[in-house]
Amino acid sequence: MKKTQNSKPKSQKIYIKNMVCDRCIRVVRDEMQLLGHDVRAVELGEVELGNTLKLVDIETIKTMLHKNGFELIEDKNGKLIESIKTAIIQLVHHNHDAEPMKLKYSDYIAKKVGKDYHSLSMLFSSVENVTIEHYIIKQKIERVKELLKYADRSLSEIAYELNYSSVQHLSNQFKAITGFTPSQFKKLTPTHHQMHRISLDKVK
Repeated sequence: MKKTQNSKPKSQKIYIKNMVCDRCIRVVRDEMQLLGHDVRAVELGEVELGNTLKLVDIETIKTMLHKNGFELIEDKNGKLIESIKTAIIQLVHHNHDAEPMKLKYSDYIAKKVGKDYHSLSMLFSSVENVTIEHYIIKQKIERVKELLKYADRSLSEIAYELNYSSVQHLSNQFKAITGFTPSQFKKLTPTHHQMHRISLDKVK
């Protein structure tokens, strides 16, 4: 008699906008489990489920996500855009234990998203009205702000970590975008510092 093998249930991925931190991952995982879903994995921007979603499930998930400041992404291009942003945020803000960012961004993004970089770049620019390169710069500046205020690192160490060619290059870019030199920004009071920070999901 021929043996039958129990195949593993197919998984389903859903894509979520505005997931930018580890806390976001915890919130989404906990809330999805509370809704009774088989949560297999949660990463920035996506959730892998072991159960098939019905229309009523999707509407419930949308409501839950909205309540927590997130948004379900349902169109193909929206998923690609969010995948690009998530890859960049992961590299710039969450790659703390890795070597300094020596990777070529175009190769990194193409590999992470699984698509040709040129087509991704064209799509991103047409939808977001900014280039991927500009978006990367803005995310790096937000990371510099964080390191200036909360990390005991010199400007040269920050420049090295974020793969700037020189401290002067970092300083010039920082001043052009924020209006402050790094030293001026570091001296801001906590209140003024927060006023000049941008939430990662609002970076454009």
